[in-house]
Amino acid sequence: MIRNPVLPGFDPDPSIVRVGDDYYLATSTFEWYPGVRVHHSRDLVNWRPLGGILTERRLLDLSGVPDSGGVWAPDLTYHDGLFHLVYGVMDNYALGYKDVTNYLITAPSIEGPWSDPVRLPGRGFDASLYHEDGRSWLLNMVFDSRPGRGFAGIELQSLDGGKPELILPNRSVTEGPHLYKIDGWYYLMVAEGGTGYEHGVTVLRSRSMSGPYEEDPAGPMLTSRHDRSLELQKAGHGCLVRTQSGEWYLSHLMARPYHNGRCVLGRETALQRVTWEDGWPRVAGGVPAVEVAAPELPAHPWPASEGWNGSPSAGGLGPDWSTLRRPASPDWLAADQDGLTVQGGQSPYGLRTPSLVARRVTDRRCSLETVMRFEPDSVHQWAGIVAYYNSRNWHYLAVTADGLVLTTSDQGTRTEHVLGPAGGPVGGTAGGGVELRVEFDGPVVRFNHGPDLDATILSDEHADEFIDGKVRAFGFTGAFVGFWVQDLAGEGCSARFEQISYRT
Repeated sequence: MIRNPVLPGFDPDPSIVRVGDDYYLATSTFEWYPGVRVHHSRDLVNWRPLGGILTERRLLDLSGVPDSGGVWAPDLTYHDGLFHLVYGVMDNYALGYKDVTNYLITAPSIEGPWSDPVRLPGRGFDASLYHEDGRSWLLNMVFDSRPGRGFAGIELQSLDGGKPELILPNRSVTEGPHLYKIDGWYYLMVAEGGTGYEHGVTVLRSRSMSGPYEEDPAGPMLTSRHDRSLELQKAGHGCLVRTQSGEWYLSHLMARPYHNGRCVLGRETALQRVTWEDGWPRVAGGVPAVEVAAPELPAHPWPASEGWNGSPSAGGLGPDWSTLRRPASPDWLAADQDGLTVQGGQSPYGLRTPSLVARRVTDRRCSLETVMRFEPDSVHQWAGIVAYYNSRNWHYLAVTADGLVLTTSDQGTRTEHVLGPAGGPVGGTAGGGVELRVEFDGPVVRFNHGPDLDATILSDEHADEFIDGKVRAFGFTGAFVGFWVQDLAGEGCSARFEQISYRT
């Protein structure tokens, strides 16, 4: 059986593609490096992380992007012996505007090397490619920034030139288009209802690529909007794949809310089995299932990873780890099989050069622990362990010049608890390090020092902020745990993290 989510924790907007016997899932990464995470499977049951595609500033510059800006909804396809990756970089989405640029890169292998980015046409986001007879077309939703407007439908444009065509007017926050040609029909799959609890997947078809498109009379292919008792909520943003034996599956995002409706784990990736009825692709009941029959493929589990970073014999971060707004590079980060050395960066609210190395929270109950070696020289330096959602919402246990300090930022409002000196009775080790631990226990975040804290402020719903009914900030990511170092005076301080262990 396939057990959903197949990618637990923050991994939304999945684009799935099969190349021979290999399946790849590409997901959104927003303000985190490396951009566009990829997972690999050979049976649709067992998935292994390959890391991200956009690993350097040549391919992606996230400096200064807002929380939940950056890489939105990538599209991964394979055509004429090349992988094609389309991705949008959102520099601003607030107060009625969407400043987004779409790019295309290609590579002969999923490992690269990837070409330099080519800027694509397009007047919106969620761009994807459709290939047919040696040609390629670009689809994207259209965004109209005039007052009172917004989502304006789905456009289609040949990459050989020509003007874009509006092939589907906006219906209900219509976005996330994918196009397929099957048995003489063009099937247009779109996301509708917004990416929250009203989300869904709609399928329309036409005999002509440019339409007109008629909707499946059975209604949405997939949604959980009508049943809040379902374990998997927010189901939407779908993408189809066909197995070697002709079976069909749908990848889609979903979320698992806590008791108060907040989704700390963010939007995750699931798979559903698809059958064809009366010429339409359908999911049983039109709702997401936790357990799904696997395809008729040989089982292919992957070896368990070893070491804190999954690659004990090689330097560098493993594929489960990410860095915030700047790529992992030797000028501020050194990783080896024994741990990490992190040079300090901006304050927790800085959007250009933060020094945060973290991994996704993948279970309601999990923990990260380490032994940290750090000696602050001034009040401008601190380092420690963090439970993080975005720059305005986090819980942070840090060694500072004042001792051990636990700080919460709740929509930008800080609360501090000074817990005592950094060594001795509050966690010093014989080797001079400080033991640090953060644990998620359902709705509670608990450090090895200090009071229990509210985990649900680290959620999509809590991160959403509006001013006079207009978006100030979105919550599109998910909770992380990691290591954070600040050096506000730029004096070159660094912290060493060893004995790193993440457990679920």
